[in-house]
Amino acid sequence: MLDGAFRDGWGWWVIALAVGVPVLLVVLTELINHLRRRDSPVAGPLRLLRNGVIPVGALFALLAFAIQSPADQVWTRVVATVFGFLVILLVLSSFNVAVFANAAEGSWRRRIPSIFLEIARLVLVALGLALLFSWVWGADVGGIFTALGVGSIVIGLALQNAVGGVISGLLLLFEQPFKIGDFLDTGGVKGRVVEVNWRAVHIDTGSGIQIVPNSNLSGASFTNLSEPEGPFSAEASVKFATDDPPHEVMALLVEVADALPMRARERASVSYSGAGAYGVSIPVAGPADAGRALSTYLSWLWYAARRRGFALDGDATDPLAEPGRLVEALEAVSGTLHLKDDDREALLATAHLERYGVGEVVLPSGVVPDEVRVVVTGRAVLALDVDGGRVEFATAEKGDIIGQTALTRERSVAVTVAGEILTVVVLPLATVDELIRTRPRLAAEIGESLELKRSLAAERLASIELTRGPRP
Repeated sequence: MLDGAFRDGWGWWVIALAVGVPVLLVVLTELINHLRRRDSPVAGPLRLLRNGVIPVGALFALLAFAIQSPADQVWTRVVATVFGFLVILLVLSSFNVAVFANAAEGSWRRRIPSIFLEIARLVLVALGLALLFSWVWGADVGGIFTALGVGSIVIGLALQNAVGGVISGLLLLFEQPFKIGDFLDTGGVKGRVVEVNWRAVHIDTGSGIQIVPNSNLSGASFTNLSEPEGPFSAEASVKFATDDPPHEVMALLVEVADALPMRARERASVSYSGAGAYGVSIPVAGPADAGRALSTYLSWLWYAARRRGFALDGDATDPLAEPGRLVEALEAVSGTLHLKDDDREALLATAHLERYGVGEVVLPSGVVPDEVRVVVTGRAVLALDVDGGRVEFATAEKGDIIGQTALTRERSVAVTVAGEILTVVVLPLATVDELIRTRPRLAAEIGESLELKRSLAAERLASIELTRGPRP
């Protein structure tokens, strides 16, 4: 009987399946575990081979060659169909890994939308199944293809508008002229792209989500404000009175723009077009920073123009310029400066008031001040410039003096920034020197305040170094 089994060949098939299949499964398991540890995409097709193709293929070989079941038997055909379907999936999965899994960033293979791949895979699977049914079951699939072709034409004509939008979306997805997070200007809509699908692009305009059909974008021109990568220019148009000296106004516009925290490394540029009209270009990291930069810039410019006496938008009026405001301010800081009644009359001729917007630099670091400021209302923040950022270490509130180093003729170590809307009395250095000469107590208080700030700055620097730890 054994001789007959080996003579007929089915005995060898039984031995091959009994020994070869387990060994092959063990080898594939070890290989898959190794590839998974390396995050290799090849592990996917190998799992399909181990879990599906080999077991079903072994069953088919057992039925067809070992047991030698008739080819037209139902169970043989069913197993053959399942085996053929798994082989089709394995071939498609292997092709996908070989062509697209390791595609370089920016290559055409990487740019192909996944929906195209899914559609192509669905078509190939359908064709493969049709051929499989034709071979295994002897089915006539020609009529099916004809019916599908006629049906697709009818459906296409009925849904041509909807399908046109889908095709436009697929073309946009394939070309990829923009991506999620980019800022678009379509002429009527300007904002950040938050979603892209087959039918439309969703754009966040800041006041809501605008839905723009893909057919509109594919049939018209638009601007991708996020491309090319690099600094983006936030543009502003401002007007001053024609009596304001153009070069002084241009210097002020650049000075305010360069102080913006969201400005890129490049300096701002200003153009003058006559009749008091100026154009300002502020380099920022990207369109996302443009709106915030322009809002901060225009608000700071209002305060800076008033301090210089320029007529922004043709208006130079400033409530701080009223004489009574300076009298009230000197009364508020009289205790700090130890003023007497006759001192206030003298200070009215030399002092003046200034106001700063939130975040404006009142006194930069590294300069020798030529004026002393006393806080009337609001709060200022003293900070150290450390590694491109600012670290706060003290505040100046009502009655506190800003710029004490003017009296010692030293450069300021800290930068002083308005923490909120800040009003100060500005005193010329000569006026403060005269006050100190006749008031030893004022000189001692200023010296103590200066030493306290130096101590606070040193402690803050020491705490930063301690947090960082020793450098290699």
